[in-house]
Amino acid sequence: MTELKQDRRGFLKSAAGVAGGAALASGQQPEGIQHAGAKRALTEKEKLDRIASNTWPIRYIFKTRRATLASSEEVQKMKKKYGEITMLDFPDFTKEKFPGVYHMDLFSGLFGDFTDDSMYTAVTVEYNGRQRTTHEFDPSSASGKKWLEKMANKQVATGTKCHHISNNAPRDICDLDEKKRKEGIRVAKTWLDGAAMLGAKSMRVNSGGPRIAPSPVADPSSYPKNGELAKYLTNCIESFKEMADYGSKVGVKVTLENHWGLTANPINIRIIVEEVNNPFCEASPDFCNWEHEYLLFHALADLAPYAHTNVHAKYWNRWKDPDVQRNVRIMLNANYVGLFALEYEEGPWDGVEGAQYLYKEVLAAL
Repeated sequence: MTELKQDRRGFLKSAAGVAGGAALASGQQPEGIQHAGAKRALTEKEKLDRIASNTWPIRYIFKTRRATLASSEEVQKMKKKYGEITMLDFPDFTKEKFPGVYHMDLFSGLFGDFTDDSMYTAVTVEYNGRQRTTHEFDPSSASGKKWLEKMANKQVATGTKCHHISNNAPRDICDLDEKKRKEGIRVAKTWLDGAAMLGAKSMRVNSGGPRIAPSPVADPSSYPKNGELAKYLTNCIESFKEMADYGSKVGVKVTLENHWGLTANPINIRIIVEEVNNPFCEASPDFCNWEHEYLLFHALADLAPYAHTNVHAKYWNRWKDPDVQRNVRIMLNANYVGLFALEYEEGPWDGVEGAQYLYKEVLAAL
């Protein structure tokens, strides 16, 4: 698969018309994908083929290891209304709540059987200057692999497909500490293997590094310079080169989402994708994960040509007017042929209602 590497400009032109590694190799249109440039209107089924359910807005009704989360008022209210589920229940939940949708975007933090400690590994993470130990699913463990097989069989039985994994497990991908960076890549590779077992087309990997990207330093004799940012970018590029190369071998793309730190700025995502220069590395933009309102539409338009497989169609009351339909049209106008995953964040509805609102908005825009 490494022969798929090509000149970046040529890749951007060709990849905009296809989705998935197999399509890039064969030139054939993947199942369920209607080319955005087609003149005729999409049928209802073709529209539904472009939508993926998403576990993130529904995470509160999942069984969890964290008692503090499970006991919160919001969680209890949602579980009373919708019941409690595990990832193995999500395919049926998708079919029930989002009629006609069979693709799924799965969040890494909800993988596994929480009653079986053998499929989890203890990880120390730092957030806002504080360290805490968490337990995360290990797709390379014997019990973890068995659970993935069970999930894959569940997909077959229900006629659903894992399309994308929104993954928070690989960390420190751009870290200046080489040991941490290499560990992040190792974890990502185990997850790429797991994603392949589920038939996923792509998997998000966060850049890691500072939550707020380094700022330029004043230079009295010249323009400001940001050498520190360049160091993080260099490490991120090298990491994604290695992950994309591995992903090409197992058939799963690695993607960059506008997820704070380096990737809060869309130009940094472009830099990384262009420098990696591999069809198995691309953008997976989120409609609302921006630092100010002017990025809401302009930044999405800038990243749209670099996305071919998955985007997060999000509503978030962080902004006055997220305008879901406008964002969908921005992607379509860039000949985006991938899927729109329904990632409701926060607003006037609960997670299920919010995702169902997005379902209607995306269908209307398509």
